[in-house]
Amino acid sequence: MISDPVLGMVMLGSFIFVILLGFPVAFTLMAMGLGFGWLSLQERVFDLFVQRTYAVMANDVLISVPLFIFMGYVIERANILDRLFRALQLASGGLPGALAVATLATCAMFATATGIVGAVVTLMGLLAFPAMLRAGYDPRLAAGVTCAGGCLGILIPPSIMFILYGATTGTSVARLYAAAFFPGLGLAFLYMVYVIVLAMLRPSMAPKLPPEERNVPFLTVVLAILTSFVPLAVLITAVLGAILFGLATPSEAAAMGSAGAVILAIVYRAFTWEKLQESVFLTARTTAMVCWLFVGAYIFTSVFGYLGGHHVVEKWFVEDLSLNPVTFLILTQFIIFVLGWPLEWSEIVLIFVPIFLPLLDTFGVDPIFFGVLVGLNLQTSFMTPPVAMAAYYLKGVAPPKVKLSQIFAGCLPFVGIVIFSMALLYVFPGIATWLPSYLYDTPAGAGTPGNLLEAPEGGFQMEEMPDLPALN
Repeated sequence: MISDPVLGMVMLGSFIFVILLGFPVAFTLMAMGLGFGWLSLQERVFDLFVQRTYAVMANDVLISVPLFIFMGYVIERANILDRLFRALQLASGGLPGALAVATLATCAMFATATGIVGAVVTLMGLLAFPAMLRAGYDPRLAAGVTCAGGCLGILIPPSIMFILYGATTGTSVARLYAAAFFPGLGLAFLYMVYVIVLAMLRPSMAPKLPPEERNVPFLTVVLAILTSFVPLAVLITAVLGAILFGLATPSEAAAMGSAGAVILAIVYRAFTWEKLQESVFLTARTTAMVCWLFVGAYIFTSVFGYLGGHHVVEKWFVEDLSLNPVTFLILTQFIIFVLGWPLEWSEIVLIFVPIFLPLLDTFGVDPIFFGVLVGLNLQTSFMTPPVAMAAYYLKGVAPPKVKLSQIFAGCLPFVGIVIFSMALLYVFPGIATWLPSYLYDTPAGAGTPGNLLEAPEGGFQMEEMPDLPALN
C-alpha cells in the first residue's frame, strides 16, 4: 500500500509527465486532483472540487484580471504602439543603438499598459523588428531586444502575474506592485545599457540611423512626445498611483484604466464597434483560461497538501539539505528557472510556487520579496528553449530569412542580464523592499538576503483540506 506522501509525489511527477505530452494544463490539473484525491478521499473529492471552484469565482482580487486584460487589448487595438515607438525613436535618435533603445523603452511603457506578453512581442515584431533589420541591425540583437522587451509585462506593474501571485499567497497586490516597481524599471534600464555598450563596441551590430532621421527639429520631437507618450503616461500613472497610494483597490484602478483606455482610443479616432467586440472576446477568452487554470491549481495543491506532499518537500529542504536562507533562495530560484524551460509562467506561479511558500516562514523570507524574485526569474521562461514562447511569437511574424536559432541566440544575453539582476537583488534586497516599506510603513529588511523582511503573520500556508462530509 502506497503511503499518502509518496502518493503526493507520484501525483506531482505524473502531472509533469502528462503536460510534457501536450495535454491542456488546466484540465490536467483537475483530472490529477480528482483522480489522486479519489484514492484517499473517495467521493468527498467532488465536494472539494465544488468548494475550490466557488472560492476562485468569489475571489475579489481576481476581478482586476479581466479589467486589466481589457485595458491592454483596447490600447493594443487603438494603434497607440506605433505612435509611441515613432516618438521614442525620434527622442533617442542620437544614442548608439537608437532603434533598439526605442524598442525597449516602448516595450517597457507598453508593458505597464497591457501586461500581455504575447501581444507586445507580436506587435513589436511587426513594427520594430523589421525597422531594425532595415537599418542593418544584426538579426540576433534585434530578436533579443524584441523578445526581452516584450517579456517585461510579467514584471512591471500592473502585472497580471502579481495579481495571481497575490491571490494565491494572500499577499497585498499593492505591496507586490510597489516591490516590483524598481526591479522592473531597473531590468529595462540594464537592457538599454547593454544595447548602448554593445552598439559602441560593435557598431556593425547596431548601425547609427541616417542623418535625416537623427537630425529632427526639436519641436517635432516635443510634439510627438506630447501626442503619444504623455497621454499614455498619464493613464498609467493614474492607474498605478491610485493603487500604490491606496486611493483605489487594484480592481477599482483597473476599471478606471479600462475606461481611460476607451477614452484614449476615442481621442485617437481608433475606436470602432468591431475593435470593441474583438477586445471583449479576447478578454473573455483569456480570463476564462486564467480562471480555469486557477481552479485546477487550487484543487491540485489542496489534494497535494492533504496527501502530505508538502511535508516531503519541507523535510528535503530543511532536514536533508540543511539549507540556510541564502541557499534556500538560490535553490528555489534555480528550480523555477529550470521549470521555465518546459512550462509557462502561469503554471509555475499557480502550481509550483505554492509548494515553496510554506517554507518561507521557516527560512524567514518575506513572500513579497520572494514574489519579486519569481517575477524576475519568470522573464527567462519566455526566452529559454524548448518552450520560449516569446521566440515563437516573434518567429510567427518575422521574415522567413530569420531563423529560430538566431532568435534563441539573441535571447541568451538578455537571459544572462536577468540572472545578473536577480543576483543584484539578492545582495541589495532594499531595491524591492524599500518602496513598500516607505509607502506602507512595513518593517524594512536590510543587509544580506539572510536578513530579509520576515514573512507577515497570516501569510500563505499550503491549504489544509476543508471540512467535507464524512464517508458513509
